[in-house]
Amino acid sequence: MIHAFILMVLIGGEQEPNPMYFRSIDTCQYYAKRIPKKYGYVGGDIKLTAYCLPKRVNPLNTIVYDR
Repeated sequence: MIHAFILMVLIGGEQEPNPMYFRSIDTCQYYAKRIPKKYGYVGGDIKLTAYCLPKRVNPLNTIVYDR
């Protein structure tokens, strides 16, 4: 098990079903910051939110991105 950071993407309050994991909090926050700027409102009043959470994962079962 390793510590990684999961990129949580919420579309209209619902979690995106395909999470991404990063080794670095800086890399995760880079994407979390850019996603809402690019896709802030999906349509009408449906808001997109992104943030990072620490999580322990098994690197044999989970893809963990370095960059």
